[in-house]
Amino acid sequence: MEVLSALNLGDFAQVFSKMGMFPVFDVAYYIVSIIYLKYEPGSVEVSRRSPVASWLCAMLYCFGSYILADIMLGSSPIDYFQYNSHILLASAVWYLIFYCPLNLFYKCVVFLPVKLVLVALKEVVRTRKIAAGVHHAFHAYHHGFFIMVIVGYVKGSGVALISNFEQLLRGVWRPETNEILNMSFPTKASLYGAILFTLQETHYLPVSKSTLILVFTLFMATSKIVMTARHSHGSPFALIESWVCHLLFGSPLGGSEEDHHAPAAPSSPLKTKEELSDGARKRKAKKAE
Repeated sequence: MEVLSALNLGDFAQVFSKMGMFPVFDVAYYIVSIIYLKYEPGSVEVSRRSPVASWLCAMLYCFGSYILADIMLGSSPIDYFQYNSHILLASAVWYLIFYCPLNLFYKCVVFLPVKLVLVALKEVVRTRKIAAGVHHAFHAYHHGFFIMVIVGYVKGSGVALISNFEQLLRGVWRPETNEILNMSFPTKASLYGAILFTLQETHYLPVSKSTLILVFTLFMATSKIVMTARHSHGSPFALIESWVCHLLFGSPLGGSEEDHHAPAAPSSPLKTKEELSDGARKRKAKKAE
């Protein structure tokens, strides 16, 4: 505790939690979000064929979490579009990433050292959104713990949760990419973060909000930097999740129950073919007699 007090961690956390996100952090959020949109199959073709559809997809990537959270809390889904500066800034980023001559802007922002900084700044915004979502739900539903978790979760990963709807705008339908069925690391982290912030908001977690924001931001930023640098799509939670699933849900470690029965599967069709062959030979023999 003396070390923490000497480092003035509480004061630093307080200053950090009150730091404004606009425009630097928000620009980084928009850039990384639209970069991921450009990675999606067919997004470049859509930007050439239908700029309006491409722009709508980009706005969903940038503001999808706000739209989904507003719908869940009974507000208008277009409320966030009243902030003209944010919409114009995101639109400018979209235009530069998709239409900048010689693709110069895109090449600059995907240069690995630059991209690592942008990814870290995006996680700062994600953590703030989770905390803000839980806080908003707390004031609307004081005892709705599940509502607080859900709203915080949506605020942190709403873009991924409505990805199938965004695919329809691009003329693509890939239901196997449903984020609920195949949760990525940011989606899982948003859920766990929403739980932590809900416990803090309801005073079950004896930590100040500013300290929790700082610690969770450091964890998210560090994790995403390492994963981006290594081009990894894994999850730091994988080992813990496998043990928890094994303990609570009976899922075997290292694979599903179907995997354990996999070697026996080929024998059945082979045996059936042999039986059919034997039956055919017997019928031929009877006809010959």
